[in-house]
Amino acid sequence: MSGQASHRTTVPDIKARKSVGKIVMLTACDAPTARMADDAGADIILVGDSLAMVCLGHETTLSVTMDEMIHHAKAVKRARPRALVIGDMPYLSYHLSVEEAVRNAGRFVAQAGCGGVKIEGGRKRLRTIEAILGAEIPVMGHLGLTPQSYHVMGGFRVQARTAEAAEALVREAQLLAACGVFSIVLEGVPAEVAQIVTAEVPVPTIGIGAGPHCDGQVLVTHDVLGLSGSEPPRFVRRYADLASAATLALGSFAEDVRGGRFPSEAESYHLPQGAAEELRMRIRAVLGEVPEAPGNRWRS
Repeated sequence: MSGQASHRTTVPDIKARKSVGKIVMLTACDAPTARMADDAGADIILVGDSLAMVCLGHETTLSVTMDEMIHHAKAVKRARPRALVIGDMPYLSYHLSVEEAVRNAGRFVAQAGCGGVKIEGGRKRLRTIEAILGAEIPVMGHLGLTPQSYHVMGGFRVQARTAEAAEALVREAQLLAACGVFSIVLEGVPAEVAQIVTAEVPVPTIGIGAGPHCDGQVLVTHDVLGLSGSEPPRFVRRYADLASAATLALGSFAEDVRGGRFPSEAESYHLPQGAAEELRMRIRAVLGEVPEAPGNRWRS
């Protein structure tokens, strides 16, 4: 454990961390990854739509459904993490109408037990964010490289690389903060831009591929652990290669099974003393056989 406070982290706790230390956010998609992230000291656990890629095998985040996100969020909450759990609103869960957006955000809170939701986009999402906040549901913003805009952006590309685009991003961050989001994820933007945004908004910024100047950092847990099955983006630092270790371990299991080395006597269960012979006698009686000398086919 990291030695962090034992109480459950809340949205006000995160807001109070602006420019105070560094906020740690990790993703989780099930109870085991939630326990690992929480035991490691994460302040926020994001049930990210990235699970579409790292857990469900999709090429982008666009295919994951609201029902699937709720399913995974419930699993994360069953780990009873101390960290604040945020549900990532998937593609089309908040794009069609404000009413549907509020309803879907409410599912993350009422059905999965999340402490808030994350929504991608700036100015065009303000009305939706206001409505969700009006339903007493905290909202985390997300600007820069927004994966749900994959086709519009032409792929996963760094954003705000010109002075004009950077200024627009700063303005959008200010609008989100004024609207009432409790934090803003900045993804895939130059470090200088993220530094300016962090200085200009009163809520914490959490970077991913946005340099070291944000109030916190987030990475996809599967990328950190080397479990994503693909080459990670340049902003990812892999702290372990668990996929290779797991493959080696599973290969050893397969070899032991084929070689008759698993399971061993120590890994097998046995009848109590005398019960084996009684069982043999019962089976012989059922089959109408005369008990044979030691060495018959029922010998243990």
